[in-house]
Parts: sequence; structure tokens; C-alpha cells
Amino acid sequence: MKLAAIDIGSNAARLLISEVILQDTSEPVFNKLNLVRVPLRLGFDVFEYNEISETKTEMLLQTLKAYKHLINAYGVNYTKACATSAMRDARNATDIIRKVKLETSITIEIISGETEAGIIYENHTAEHLSKDGYYLYIDVGGGSTELTLYAKNQVSFKQSFNIGTIRLLKYMVTEDHWDSMKEFIKVKTNNFPGIIAIGSGGNINKIFSLSKKKEGRPLSLEALREFYRELSSLKIEDRIKLYKLREDRADVIVPALLIYINIMKWANIQEIYIPRIGLADGLIQHLYSEVINTLPNMK
Repeated sequence: MKLAAIDIGSNAARLLISEVILQDTSEPVFNKLNLVRVPLRLGFDVFEYNEISETKTEMLLQTLKAYKHLINAYGVNYTKACATSAMRDARNATDIIRKVKLETSITIEIISGETEAGIIYENHTAEHLSKDGYYLYIDVGGGSTELTLYAKNQVSFKQSFNIGTIRLLKYMVTEDHWDSMKEFIKVKTNNFPGIIAIGSGGNINKIFSLSKKKEGRPLSLEALREFYRELSSLKIEDRIKLYKLREDRADVIVPALLIYINIMKWANIQEIYIPRIGLADGLIQHLYSEVINTLPNMK
């Protein structure tokens, strides 16, 4: 069975195509066949003008047409497309979704921040760690940050905040936004000692690559602070040159680090694991669950 997930975020749109190998004696295996990312940067329109421009709409449409060709080429059986913060806030989102459906046959579902947090959690990364531990999933995007606390094999909370990298670059995040997140985190994590963070998103993945850490090893809060101090002291063009960053990564990586650092500080977390997952990975898991629940012979 081949599945495709399309994640239309505030900074980029991603297509993930995976093959599911079913085995009688164990959990299904998800093999990644292709991952494509296009930096549409819808949030730069939406968070300033409350709508997606004609230019960005055409870019989105052409991207999804290309994704559709890849989906057909791989012989994908089931596809799920979701949009997050930028599309949630765009007043012309309904018209764009209708146009995409008409021209590509792809149905875009706009999901809430809480749903987004839950889908990211569906990667079940914490299940492979200690059953008695406490893990805070942190997913930082262009428009919002999703948090899920996983406590002793149970989800304690899922929460979304309109604090994202593009919103920060656009000066759309106020002190009240920060204070609200800080108060929530301090109250909700106060009774859970020794929390370990699990980070997802393109920015934290890039930081992990730059750190040269071995797979499966965590980064410390101090290491994130060091990266923040170094990168924030550089102009964007210098970040691109010295760290070989794409332009659409070089500007958002600093505000992303600020978000991770603040969350870890407020939750009294000293280490973060980066399994290189994201919403698209969670969407594949979510889609698989939907498929097996609707097909009797798959149960």
C-alpha cells in the first residue's frame, strides 16, 4: 500500500510518499519513497494582509499539480492533504481550496492547531522510550507552535499557540502571546519532573544536522542557546554562506531557536531529542489508521 501526505504550512508545502509494508507478526513498516519541499511562504502574505495573494495562490496551485503528477507516478493508493496556520487565517482560503480541488482533484483539509498537535504526536516516538517518562513534543512552524505532553504512556495535553517563525519576523507576536504560552507551560508541566523534549520541524532538524550529533543523541538547552547566540549575531547572507543554509531557512531559523529555548526553559527541560519527524510523517500515520478502520479486511 502506498500513501501520500501533503502538508501545506506557513513556510513550505511538503509532499511525503510512503510505502506501507504489512507483516503478520509485527507493526507495519513505513518506508519513505520520496519527500519534496517547496518554500511557498504563504504566511508572509497571510500574517500581514490576512489573505493569500494571486501570485502565491498560483504558486500553490502549480506545486499541487506537480505533487499530483508524482502521486500518480508512484501509484499512490490514498492521499491526505492538510493545511495549517496560514490557511487557517487566510480569508480567501475557501476559494483557494475550491480551485485546487477543481484543477487537481486534491481535497485540502484545514486543521485546527490542536488537531495538528495530535497528528504530529501520531508518530508515537515516545512509545519507543521509557513508558514511565515524561515527554513534551514541540513542533515549531511558521505560523504556530504545537505542544503535546506525553506522560507515562498517556497524552496529558495538546495545545497550539499562534507563535511561529514568520509571525515573529513580521512582528505579529506580542508580549501577551509570550506570557500566555509561558503561563500555560509552567502550570501544565509543574507536576512532571524530568521532562524530555522531542522536537520536530525543519528548523530543529537543521540545527541537529549542524550539531554533528549522532542519530538518537539529544541536544542540550545550552547547545541551542549557543546556536542562537551565533546565528543571531550574523546577517542572513552570512548565515547562508557560513552554514550553507537556504535563504528560506536562514531567516526563520533564529526565531525558531528562540521558541524552542523559551519553551524548554519554562518547562525546566534540559535536553531535546530530534527524530526528524514532522506533520507530514504524522499525516501518513493518521491516513493509515483511517484506511485500516474503513476497510474491513484490513482490520
